[in-house]
Amino acid sequence: MQLHGTQVRQRALTLLRDGTKNSDVARQLGVPVGTISYWKHSDRAQRGECPGARRPQCPRCDGAELDTAAYAYLLGLYLGDGHVSHYAGHRAPSLMITCAEAHPGLIAEADASMRRIFPGNRVCQVRRTGCRNVKVYSTHLPCLFPQHGPGKKHERTIALEPWQQEIVDAHPWDFVRGLIHSDGCRNVNWTTRVVGGVRKRYEYPRYFFTNVSDDIRRLYTDTLDKLGVEWKRANRCNVSVAKRASVALMDLHVGPKH
Repeated sequence: MQLHGTQVRQRALTLLRDGTKNSDVARQLGVPVGTISYWKHSDRAQRGECPGARRPQCPRCDGAELDTAAYAYLLGLYLGDGHVSHYAGHRAPSLMITCAEAHPGLIAEADASMRRIFPGNRVCQVRRTGCRNVKVYSTHLPCLFPQHGPGKKHERTIALEPWQQEIVDAHPWDFVRGLIHSDGCRNVNWTTRVVGGVRKRYEYPRYFFTNVSDDIRRLYTDTLDKLGVEWKRANRCNVSVAKRASVALMDLHVGPKH
């Protein structure tokens, strides 16, 4: 993807404001006409010239209503396998959750949660090989996801703000679902036993959550503790839930990716 500098964009906006057609501006500056159209629409919306245009409200800055259940789920997705980026040439940062194409239900849930939290922003899906990136752009992403910062998550401290912890405490299963749907799985293990002289195969389900960040794993296990779910560490980065009663709870509230 070619990035166009601020000077090129400002020159295009000057021409557009003077009445030059989109196609003529695109031809003159060597920029795709679709990009020119997007710049023109964004400029008009920012200046309040589009019908019904208004600045999206932020729950943290403006006191806008927040769908807390959807937020708890999206927070889990973000901590597990999402990131906030701010590329040159984009007015606002983006939140991106990468979902495997094999799980269309997960893609739909990630998309729906973003729309419920950012009702005034456009949510899009970008197809990649074997996966889709579900994205939303908003200037208020750092307000809602203060864990964002330079470097990888496991290389910096990850701690919830008090207001985030209140939401997780109110919707713990949504938070756990987000974590499992991003960096976890439900699979079936098996073993064999000799019963009455006959070797029989037994299968049992198990949940795994794998993340290299000690802080994120701790957020997951602390929440499991509050929910009465028994867990153990399978290895340094992997948390396992295998006890029958605990798996039944996870099946009831989380379930496999779909």
